[in-house]
Amino acid sequence: MRSRRSSEQSSSTFSRQDWLWAVVLVAVTVIAYSPAWNGKPIWDDEDHLTKPELRSPNGLVQIWTHLGATPQYYPVVHTIFWIEHRIWGDSPLGYHLTNVLLHAAAAILLVRLLRELKIPGSWFAGALFALHPVQVESVAWISELKNTLSGFFFLSSAFFYFRFDRTRTRGAYFGALGLFFLALLSKSVIAILPAVILVVFWWRRGRLSWKRDVLPLVPFFAIAISAGLFTAWMEQNFVGAKGEAFHWPLIERILIAGRAFWFYLSKLFWPTELIFIYPRWDVSKVVWWQYLFPIGALMLLVVLWMLRQKSRGPLAAFLFFIGMLFPVLGFFNVFPFIYSIVADHFQYLACIGIITLTAAGLQRFLDLGPPSIHRIGYAAFLILIAALAGLTWRQAHMYRDEETLWHTTLSRNPSSWMARNNLADLLLKDGRFDEAIANYEQTLAMRPDPEKAQYNLGLAFITVGKIDNAIEHYRAALQIKPDYADAHYNLGNALSASGQNDAAIDEYEKTLELRPNDADAHNNLGNAFLKGGRVQRAVDQYQAALLSKPDDSGIQFNLAHAFALEGQVDDAILHYQKALAIQPDNIEARYELGSAFLQKGQLDDAILCYQQVLAAKPDHVQAHTNLGNLFLQKGDSAKAIAQYEKGLAIAPEDIPVQADLAWVLATCSNESLRDGSRALELAQSANKLTSGKDPFVLHSLAAAYAATGQFSRAVQTAEEAAHLAFENGNQGLAKALWREIESYKINSPYRLNGN
Repeated sequence: MRSRRSSEQSSSTFSRQDWLWAVVLVAVTVIAYSPAWNGKPIWDDEDHLTKPELRSPNGLVQIWTHLGATPQYYPVVHTIFWIEHRIWGDSPLGYHLTNVLLHAAAAILLVRLLRELKIPGSWFAGALFALHPVQVESVAWISELKNTLSGFFFLSSAFFYFRFDRTRTRGAYFGALGLFFLALLSKSVIAILPAVILVVFWWRRGRLSWKRDVLPLVPFFAIAISAGLFTAWMEQNFVGAKGEAFHWPLIERILIAGRAFWFYLSKLFWPTELIFIYPRWDVSKVVWWQYLFPIGALMLLVVLWMLRQKSRGPLAAFLFFIGMLFPVLGFFNVFPFIYSIVADHFQYLACIGIITLTAAGLQRFLDLGPPSIHRIGYAAFLILIAALAGLTWRQAHMYRDEETLWHTTLSRNPSSWMARNNLADLLLKDGRFDEAIANYEQTLAMRPDPEKAQYNLGLAFITVGKIDNAIEHYRAALQIKPDYADAHYNLGNALSASGQNDAAIDEYEKTLELRPNDADAHNNLGNAFLKGGRVQRAVDQYQAALLSKPDDSGIQFNLAHAFALEGQVDDAILHYQKALAIQPDNIEARYELGSAFLQKGQLDDAILCYQQVLAAKPDHVQAHTNLGNLFLQKGDSAKAIAQYEKGLAIAPEDIPVQADLAWVLATCSNESLRDGSRALELAQSANKLTSGKDPFVLHSLAAAYAATGQFSRAVQTAEEAAHLAFENGNQGLAKALWREIESYKINSPYRLNGN
């Protein structure tokens, strides 16, 4: 590093030595963050990383044009995520290295910016910015690409603007404006940039000129204000930054701001016990000591104002610090305030003010001393940087995976109900149900009112089959938040599983009142109607579901099944085919399509469907049985027997296959295939399994008795079968049995036509 003040105050042009330092700083930064290189996605990363429905070129268009397509409207960030997914898919290494390298690049930009402003200690500041552990949350957390990317654009825009101030060239001005716009589309918190620039001008000149300083920034302010208002609206209407958790009167917001100011400042100078989720402060205007924070901050600013004649630098640095923090000091609603009012990533750029002031002060102190002081000072600085890099390396371990993150957070902040709840979510996802339930219950013990914890506990209980417990917790969630659509929906599922079909219908209908286009709710409501015998109402719900999810194979299948029950075979075939066009490996849809073709008399189409089912799933007993029946209808007893035998080998006690095989073995006209004794054995087994109450089984048993010469028993059995068939409304079977009885009475067994 350069030791002469004159060197620090040179232009922003980098020398060969500077580039060497830049390479060293980037390398050290990358190594310091190495524990997080392969860190798995945490918390809301899966919401920010490009979802499957947005991975197409059309999805990229939606990122820019559809509010709500992404968690926040930061289209530049999500465009980068979109590109990253195209390059390295779901591998976390690429995402992490992008964040780390952007952060390192921002540190180098900071050095160049300070050079442009002729502020000493630029390399000190760059190293502190790059390696301070308070930055770990922004760099090691994939979702915080919005911090590192917006920070890169922020510093680039500032660099170009200060160059414009020196050169007054249009290229520098519009370069700064364009980069500022990209920064806002990455994270709108940097809207404070034009105000920061004015602070820097005041620091440099002691006053502001309307024409030179303020007027060129008017477009910047216009864009910034628009972006700020838009983001505030998005936070409330799309992100959820509203409700009782944000009901602070102005005086309490001032108390928050004062306390947050000292909190962030303390973490810069003493970066220990850094936590992903800090304890949420209990802010109250009636607690006297909480007023000490804003009073102390105000007194500090007054002192710095009084010292401005001697040096404007400290006041400018603190104004930068406060200005960059202002959007997250409590005056505006920010969603994470639900969990904690402060977070390390909130001061990613704000810390530059204090870091620059510290670095410049150290550099000036060293420049005023003898050469021996230089060596001692630089050695001390290197020790400090090494210590900070070590702390960063240690802190980065926390981001290896989500379980490590939540366990570490709870070890440092045991009262964090959110961390406890998220740990339980993770355990539930991993199938560690007992641990998940225990953690959900601890969450409720810490804070009994969060509807999300009640809801998740319901999910855990439903997963382990404790449906009544699940119903209890879903209802508890709805007592807290009656318009909780997910709770209504899953309560409906639980009620349906417990046999309370009408109650389930009520919950699905409430879900649809809140989310009219919820395809899953329409689909499950259709299932409930179908279960209750209201087939046409089920059809209506499936059709409504398909309006939102036309490419859902399961819904197409359900609609086809409902049409089949209604006797609308052509419509059933159409929707089974649509289900298969979407999901060709849907075995059940192909089987039911075969059954629909069979119902319509299209035997060859039905045979083809069943053969396709068996090609994909050779152990599908029903397909073997139905295929055997079709071959029998076509007069090919040998092929029919072969299919029945395969079905019987898979399921030796399957009643239909026993009865059907017994029938063909007893009645086959081909003597070489006929086997009366085995037919009788199979029919008796099926009859025992049905307790003598199935007319189809008795039909086969009667034929088997006749095939073995036991005609009196054949007559008796056939008469029992005929009476049961008549009682069951199966007139066709009853008539066939009476005809066969006449043959049995004259000691003549029944024979099939064909071979």
